[in-house]
Order: sequence, then C-alpha cells, then structure tokens
Amino acid sequence: MADTRPVNRSWPPELDWPFFDDAHRHLKRDLQAWCHSHIDSQAAHGDDVDAQCRHWVQALGQGQWLRHAVAGTAVGGAQASIDTRAICLLREELAWHHGLADFAFAMQGLGSGAISLFGTAAQQNHYLPRVVQGSAIAAFALSEPHAGSDVAAMACTATPDGEDYLINGEKTWISNGGIADFYVLFARTHEAPGARGISAFIVDANTPGLEISERIEVIAPHPLATLRFVNARVPASQRLGQGGQGFKVAMATLDVFRTSVAAAALGFARRALDASIQWARTRQMFGQSLGDFQITQTKIAQMATLLDAASLLTYRAAWLRDQGQRITREAAMAKMTATENAQQIIDMAVQLHGGMGVKKGCIVESLYREIRALRIYEGATEVQQLIIGRDLLKS
Repeated sequence: MADTRPVNRSWPPELDWPFFDDAHRHLKRDLQAWCHSHIDSQAAHGDDVDAQCRHWVQALGQGQWLRHAVAGTAVGGAQASIDTRAICLLREELAWHHGLADFAFAMQGLGSGAISLFGTAAQQNHYLPRVVQGSAIAAFALSEPHAGSDVAAMACTATPDGEDYLINGEKTWISNGGIADFYVLFARTHEAPGARGISAFIVDANTPGLEISERIEVIAPHPLATLRFVNARVPASQRLGQGGQGFKVAMATLDVFRTSVAAAALGFARRALDASIQWARTRQMFGQSLGDFQITQTKIAQMATLLDAASLLTYRAAWLRDQGQRITREAAMAKMTATENAQQIIDMAVQLHGGMGVKKGCIVESLYREIRALRIYEGATEVQQLIIGRDLLKS
C-alpha cells in the first residue's frame, strides 16, 4: 500500500540558485517547519470544503504568512511592495503539503492584490489588515458565463447613479464565491468600447442585490460560485483606480499572481516526484525494487528534468518582476510550462504507482485531480501561447 504520509525531504537545491537571497531561503525554511507541524497531508474538517478554507485562512493569518500576500507595511504587509519570489516560494511549499492550504493563501493575495496595487489609502486601511490577519476572506470576480478568456466581452455593468454605481449581471467560476467577505469586481462602465470601458470595484459580500446563484463543484473541491447582481448599489468610493482602468487593474494583478500559479504547479509536481521516488524504493516486484528497473529510472529522470525546467522559468519570471521589469511574456511562459509539465509529471507518478495510483486517498490520486484546473484558470495554456506569440511579434 502506498505511504501517504509527508516525505522527509533534503533541503531543496534550487534555493542555491541566484534568483534568491538569504531572506528567501529563511522564509522557505521557516514555512517548511510550520507546514510539518500545522498541516496534515489529509484534509482537515472532513468533507466540508468551506470550513477547510476558512480554517486555512485563519491558520495562515495566525502564522503570519498572509503578510506576504499584501503590499504595504502600514497595513500589515511584509514589505512595501509584493515580493513575487516570496509568494512563489510560499505557494510551492504549501501546495506540496495541501492543495486547499495553497488555495487559501493564493486567493487572499489575488483577491486583495488590486487593492494593494491600486487602492486608495482608505481602501487599503479598511480591507488589507483584515486580509493579513485572516479575519476577512478575499475574492477576485472577473470571469462571466460568456467572458472568460475574452475579458473584452464582459457584460456585467456598473451604471452611475448619483454618488453610487448600480451593478447588474453575473460572474461565474469565482473562487471563494459564497464564503468571501468582499469581492474585487470588474464591470463595464462604458468609458470606451471593449476592454477600455471596464472599471474595478470592491463589493462587500453583504451588499443588497448581490446573491450567490449557484455553488459549483469541481474535481478538486474548493469554494466556487456564480454571483448574480441585481441593482447592487456600490458607492463610487469603492471604485479601484480611475473609471475605464479596470482592464489595466486586472492585468497588473494577474501579472503578479499568474507566476504564483506556476509555483503551485511546481509544488504539486515536486510532491508527485518525491512520492514516486519513495514508492520506487520500497515497492517490491519480481525479486527487486521497482526502482531497480531501468524503465522506472528513465521515468523519474524525465520527471525531474521537466520539474527543473519549469522551476527555472518560474523563478526567472518572479525575479524579473522583483527587479521592476514587465513580465507579461515571462509569466505566461512560466505558467504554461509549469502547469503542463506538472500534468505530465503527475500522470507519470500515477502510472508508476499502478493500481494504487488511482485509489482514493493515495497522494498521487489527489494530485492528479488538483493539477488539472491549473492548466485552465488565470488564463488557459492556449491563452498563454497567444500572449507569448503576440508579445514576441510586437517586440
């Protein structure tokens, strides 16, 4: 039977890469110790996914890890600006231990990222300290039933009404939908056609006219919902940035956190590789260990090489952003490569485990479900290819 307990790892050699400094190495080391003492590799709180996510948000806040998802020391953030490498290291480690713990951390960052980047002092002071403490759950509401990858097709509207806006329309595939305390919402305000006529708003979950019309279940359970807005009144003071700048707000936020999706994929893939090495060493067949077969050795070699290639692209993108460079192309390369490579690595891990690989409760079985969505959300692989191609042709 496969051993599903956490694997004892040697110190990851990639921390010696020049992308990192000692602060990053200490951060990774400290989080690894925290994870071993606070995270059970099996789901906490039974099958109640909402309760699990609330638990992880609170635990990560109490552990002071959410400080790294927010910018601004005055509001509790770890630094004046978001450290992309820190976010990536944290997500990789959390994903190695528990998919929902990683999800909880990531959504606190993505859901509040636009406030960190574009919020007024009043907005930041009201929302960000609670995000850091884990006492308020954040969400990012961009996708719609007919506007996912094509953001310019957005139909949800925000119409000026005195000193307020009236919001009407739907948002779907919204992570933390149904449990969030506030949503960073994008709606059409018609300053110009297409993407130039979209604005961003902070909408509290208890706003009259906002309802959860559907809870969505997916193969790796986490809170997802469709939101419906019917004349939901939001003060103009809740707008983020200038009118018509919503697309800019969304893309700047995604540029930060898209790279961290790649890092989460690295965490899942690394866990699959670690579990496969352990399984190959201990599984006996035909009078020898599974690892003694050359075919097993070649598979593990492929897995390790795919993982290192993805890691290099991911941390290159994170390092470049932390140097103040625009990373639209590099983030897309990292996200595409890390998620696609992780899918291959985890698939090979399932194959190496044989029948145990598809038994519910085996770590590689859960990883197989966890990784699939990462190739779609925050821009599917095909969208990343378009981003990379267009950027190269323009330059």
